[in-house]
Amino acid sequence: CGLGVLVVIMSDDEMMDDEEYEFQYSSGDASENSDQVDIENEYYTARGNLETDVELALEGLKKVVEMQEEKGEWGFKALKQMVKVLFSLGRYADMMEKYRELLSYVNAVVKNRSEKVINKVLDVVSNCTNVEFLQEFYDTTLQALQEAKNERLWCKANMKLAKLWFDKEEFTRLQRILRELHRSCQDDTGADDQKKGTQLLELYALEIQMHTVQKNNKKLKETYACALRIKSAIPHPLNMGVIHECGGKMHMADREWDNASTCFFDAFKNYDEAGNTKRIQCLKYLVLAKMLSLADVNIFEAPEVKPYKSDSQILAMTSLMSAYQRNDIREFERILSSNRSTIMDDAFIRLFVEDLLKNIRTQVLGKLIKPYTRIRLPFISQELNIPEAEVETLLVSLILDNKILGHIDQVNQMLILSGDKNAGTTLKKYESLDKWRQQLSTLQKTLVSKVV
Repeated sequence: CGLGVLVVIMSDDEMMDDEEYEFQYSSGDASENSDQVDIENEYYTARGNLETDVELALEGLKKVVEMQEEKGEWGFKALKQMVKVLFSLGRYADMMEKYRELLSYVNAVVKNRSEKVINKVLDVVSNCTNVEFLQEFYDTTLQALQEAKNERLWCKANMKLAKLWFDKEEFTRLQRILRELHRSCQDDTGADDQKKGTQLLELYALEIQMHTVQKNNKKLKETYACALRIKSAIPHPLNMGVIHECGGKMHMADREWDNASTCFFDAFKNYDEAGNTKRIQCLKYLVLAKMLSLADVNIFEAPEVKPYKSDSQILAMTSLMSAYQRNDIREFERILSSNRSTIMDDAFIRLFVEDLLKNIRTQVLGKLIKPYTRIRLPFISQELNIPEAEVETLLVSLILDNKILGHIDQVNQMLILSGDKNAGTTLKKYESLDKWRQQLSTLQKTLVSKVV
């Protein structure tokens, strides 16, 4: 909210914006035309002073507003400049006074023009870190737009405020706005108004992101299902990208790898269409989901994906997938450690690295023990490149899942497989221990729920 904003506000783009609007004067009243010319000259003189004498410029802009007998374009322009300058100077009280006056012009100028300017002001002010001021600013905006019966701009302003609270993780405030926006998108029966499908999708996209961040999987599934039922919209690809990406993460949490792959591929295509850089992130997630599904499919055969095959971030993931498919544990772990910034620094990918490691170790272990009836744990530890304690944990898990038929001789540190005469003697012990573990877990949840 500092003085540095002034430079941005008064950029060449902003100057060009004003030049787009010219006025055709009638050939009737010469004195009226003369007054218009005087107002125009006063406006450009004041704006020219912004770079040298801000206070003089503000006085000039104030005079432009006073010179107009009725609310019109030049007063609107002058107030817009005053609002931006006062905001950049941190004079919030003065800024709000002029902003309220600016909002009173919404129905006095061309609708598209007023909406464009209000949107620009909203974008500039949203960068402020003063939460109390932001609340007052948006409350004023929404009340004025509601009184002006400008529903479209009211919805846009509310969405901007909702996104602002999402970025600041103010979820209580965010939920209140989402409920209000949802009510405005319902028909007389209380159901989603399919005529407002595009607006509903933007709303659901934000709500889905909120539930994803909060890890509220139940609400996420409900909202995701609602979003998929919207068929009448012409959705922005960015919103659809968000919906499909969060849907993919939801399916990953449920270990539905194939469904997750489909969602991430759709998200990648949507982000690509929108020109959003998150397409690379979703492509990485697609590779991750394909590895976990154990599908031997080359996703880079798809024409949409081919151009990104040589991207540096994607190269790391494809190398990882290649090592994974070859069951090359050492190469797999080397790629993980040497590409930390592109793989391990991604919190979402990091959640599933253990699943990948377990899969590749299981594949290697299956081939390793195939020729034997007995095999020593230290040897397995060496081949899998993990400590013996982790080997034992992995083996217990696989025995309980019936993926390995045998048992562990802990005294002699040996895995005894079903071909041996002693095989299966302790399988029931593992099953009983696992059943006991499940019962304890259920009891703990019951006690916790009663305490809460």
